[in-house]
Amino acid sequence: MSRLENKVALITGGNSGIGLATAKLFVKEGAKVVITGRRQEALDAAVKEIGGDVTAVLADAKDIAASQAAVQKAVAAYGNIDILFLNAGIAHFMPMSDITEEHFDDHFNTNVKSPFFTIKAAIPHLNEGGVIIGNTSIVHQKGFPGSAVYSATKGALRLLSRVLTNELSAKKIRAVSVAPGPIDTPIYGKMDMSEEQLNEMGQGFAQQVPLGRFGSSEEIAKSVLFLASDEASFITGVELEIDGGLSQV
Repeated sequence: MSRLENKVALITGGNSGIGLATAKLFVKEGAKVVITGRRQEALDAAVKEIGGDVTAVLADAKDIAASQAAVQKAVAAYGNIDILFLNAGIAHFMPMSDITEEHFDDHFNTNVKSPFFTIKAAIPHLNEGGVIIGNTSIVHQKGFPGSAVYSATKGALRLLSRVLTNELSAKKIRAVSVAPGPIDTPIYGKMDMSEEQLNEMGQGFAQQVPLGRFGSSEEIAKSVLFLASDEASFITGVELEIDGGLSQV
């Protein structure tokens, strides 16, 4: 039997990168999947690429009402939810001296506030034995220059997972996180940086990684699949670093 047979998964930001790779793997393993994204054309393309039993919901990651509505649409389509993967997020690096209130609010609204209220909306519909998976980052462990706001949001999401581990234990709902290191995803193209700056940053990251390369979205997806499956039934409260060893040395 497939590892997620008859499970229902809601993946935010499921139309590209890590979210798309995870959705494809979940469907392959027997899950019914709902993905969200902020561009309809990207969602339509993702549905075709994923195949199988998948539903797309148009929802901007920083729009709390839209994110909560996505939970209700998932429940309406498939019943209760077994897996909630909070994958959607933004990352823009900026020196502390240049940070604006808009930069701060955009990151916290997208990376913290919206996931918080998405979880709140989902809790009544999470099956016993379900799992909430946050997509954090190793940035909150390393102190990379320019990552003050982004790191703070990912640290907040990590700590939320710790609290949920205790709060939801009575329903046997697990709360875990995956913390990617440098991963080859479309998020790097959304950092308001020139191609030269992106290449320079990418080379710098790769040189720091003990394995000497960027990871792939598919490698993250395989770890998310493990944490979502019954194989991880005694794992909760943890943050799994998937970073080629970068956070460990």
